[in-house]
Amino acid sequence: MQRERRVVAAITAGGAIGAPARALVADAIHVAPASFPWATFITNVSGCLAIGVLAVALGQRVLVRAFLVTGILGAFTTFSTFTVETDLLARAGHVPLALGYVVASIAVGLVAVVAGMRAARMLA
Repeated sequence: MQRERRVVAAITAGGAIGAPARALVADAIHVAPASFPWATFITNVSGCLAIGVLAVALGQRVLVRAFLVTGILGAFTTFSTFTVETDLLARAGHVPLALGYVVASIAVGLVAVVAGMRAARMLA
């Protein structure tokens, strides 16, 4: 029970860092209405890259992984915003853009995770 509390505390502390960081990126990258959601895309792809690196580099360090990966990067990356933006684009009649956003986000996100993992292995 004590270990689970420490893990939850680590995730919470990390989330308190990751969520404001995501908001800062979103504020720094201007995105015009009904255009490609670059702020969320960049946030999610960079988060995927970092997750790939940390997944390899941290191994089984449960508390550190909980803090960095689940907490900070879990709050930094945002599936909910990705989903809302996709829905808004589709409802506004920009279905091809919405589909492109979905495909690009998934494909580039997966490439970023793999690239991060490979980079971490090469540096180890």
